[in-house]
Amino acid sequence: MVSLLDEVTVVLGPRKSLTRDPEGNGARSRMIAAETKIAARTTGSTLSGTRTCRRGRRWISIVTLLCSGLVGCSSAEERQRIEWVTSLPPGTTVAVAPAMNASGSSAFDVVQVADLMASELSDVPDVGVIGVNRVLAILAEQGVDQVQSPEHALDLCDRLGADAILVFAITEYDAYTPVVAIAAQLYGKRPAQPALDPVAASRMARPFAVAPRSEATRPWAQAQRTFNAAHESVHQDVRDYAKTRGGDESPYGWRKYLASQERYLRYCCFSIARELVQEPL
Repeated sequence: MVSLLDEVTVVLGPRKSLTRDPEGNGARSRMIAAETKIAARTTGSTLSGTRTCRRGRRWISIVTLLCSGLVGCSSAEERQRIEWVTSLPPGTTVAVAPAMNASGSSAFDVVQVADLMASELSDVPDVGVIGVNRVLAILAEQGVDQVQSPEHALDLCDRLGADAILVFAITEYDAYTPVVAIAAQLYGKRPAQPALDPVAASRMARPFAVAPRSEATRPWAQAQRTFNAAHESVHQDVRDYAKTRGGDESPYGWRKYLASQERYLRYCCFSIARELVQEPL
């Protein structure tokens, strides 16, 4: 950075012009001295103004950063992040089967609902999701359009290389209230159990006969719920969900999840997926 002395020297030129007057002209020396004072004052004023501008810019930068921080905090408060609590082991891969329609309504697409379920399930940390299209491809090879039984669900897991498969049905649907009821089960392989000694088992007292495959086909988790938008408890739940999706950014606010068929189905899928992954295996 150029110092004040350097700038004065540049204005004045060589120093000998200040100390020597070859022609003996006193007036010229006085003129040079006057110009020196003026140049020094001008340079000082310029530097002072530069410092003032720099201070002003520095304060503007600080205020801008503070405002940016406040806006960032505000956005973070408005759009909260879902804290998932899951009983699934890290790295678990879950396939999503097409929804079954047990509602008697044809006002929704079972594949689209399954896509929404897979989308919401993909938010679970450390859980991989296999989309419904891959499940549909295997079902088409088998000549069916939905999962037929718990054994079939486990077979699909093997074919897909998944740890588990989510099978669910829409049991009630009313797009006007709206009302959506979902029953869901999560099927997956269980660790091999020690084989029973048939002789010892026959001597044991037991209230019911032990079904050999009952434990193997028991679902990891299951959930069932009816989401009736006329109930205040559902309203509160939708409000909380909307905060995680930036619901306040719309003119409708959180109520857009009640006004839109797709958004309401997405909220219902989120609630069921959350309940399934939180249930102890």
